[in-house]
Amino acid sequence: MEKPTPPADGECCECGCEPCVWDSYYEEMHAWNAEQKRLKEAEAEQAKKQTEPTSNNG
Repeated sequence: MEKPTPPADGECCECGCEPCVWDSYYEEMHAWNAEQKRLKEAEAEQAKKQTEPTSNNG
């Protein structure tokens, strides 16, 4: 998922439209941030698994 880009200058008409282009942008940013957090947590979990010593119950 690519990071959303904010609306260009003049894209918002400033008339209070619903949904405003900024509303859409903020929703996309929220989803992008959640995805980034999920990926970072998964990466940290994977790194943790690789650095944990393996137990030998033999």
